Amino acid sequence: MKLAVSILQIKNINDLKVIDNLDFDYLHLDIMDGLFVPNKTWEYEEINSFVKDTKTKLDVHLMVNDIDSYIDDFKNLNPEFITFHYEATNDPMKYINKIKDLGIKVGMSIKPNTSVEEIKDFLPLLDLVLVMSVEPGFGGQKFMDSAISKVNELNALKGDYVVEIDGGINDETINLVNPDIAVVGSFITNGDYKENKEKLKRVI
Repeated sequence: MKLAVSILQIKNINDLKVIDNLDFDYLHLDIMDGLFVPNKTWEYEEINSFVKDTKTKLDVHLMVNDIDSYIDDFKNLNPEFITFHYEATNDPMKYINKIKDLGIKVGMSIKPNTSVEEIKDFLPLLDLVLVMSVEPGFGGQKFMDSAISKVNELNALKGDYVVEIDGGINDETINLVNPDIAVVGSFITNGDYKENKEKLKRVI
């Protein structure tokens, strides 16, 4: 299992240098517009200034309505993945194709009330499927058990995509699921980064 660290609740953006040196597999960038979700995070220019000197691969999670313009901006970070929400568009194929045409791996995310069945036709086209185990918008929420069956279903259907989970992941919940990538946020950033990462590594 790979680990992606979300910097959504990072205590001090200067601490990003510390996190970058802890050899996480990915930096998970939660990008929110205040419309698709009630919270709003950084604009592209801010994020670019934060991560331009980091060595960790980037995993961009767009929680936005205007998917087009955010792709146009965040492609410039050269991320490994750009993930958009199935629920944010009536034309998922438009964004699958747009991201692929940029040479970036495409991810699709589903909220807790969206079933795997709803996105089944898109699975052969995806590089990543992100299962939200909390309602998107805020960090520090409690893990929702409904995500377990979704991850199991996606693993059983397994194509060429990787399965990622995000929300409420800590040293107790991480082994309730079996994703390829687990996104960990407040468990890492609310405390000593290195010590908390080691706690996770001991249990997986």
